[in-house]
Amino acid sequence: MAEKFDNLEEHLEKFIENIRQLGIIVSDFQPSSQTVLNQKLNFMITGLQDVEKCRQQLNDIHVPLEAFEYIDQGRNPQLYTKECLERALAKNEQVKGKIDTMTKFKSLLITELGKVFPEEMAKYRAIHGDDPPS
Repeated sequence: MAEKFDNLEEHLEKFIENIRQLGIIVSDFQPSSQTVLNQKLNFMITGLQDVEKCRQQLNDIHVPLEAFEYIDQGRNPQLYTKECLERALAKNEQVKGKIDTMTKFKSLLITELGKVFPEEMAKYRAIHGDDPPS
């Protein structure tokens, strides 16, 4: 998998360098540099085709849009991952607390119902595999 990313990175670096050189040629354009300009434009087209080939190899990779927002804001995209994990951990703890509360409530409810409706709760326990009916 890493070689796919390395290949893409290599093509992008070449493409960026070609664009930089193209910018230099265009900013100081001389009619005599038309051949070099055409050559750089052809390299740019080839570079885009190479990037497109790499894109097809990486179709199964999905990046959340929020990660791009982090990049646009000048923030490290790894912070996005860190914050997602922190939110997941907090939500996990919250859900665990709810589960624990519901488990305690169920136990208390069964105990109290057993005091009020002993026969029905004995049948319930027999059906649910708790205590056999007395």
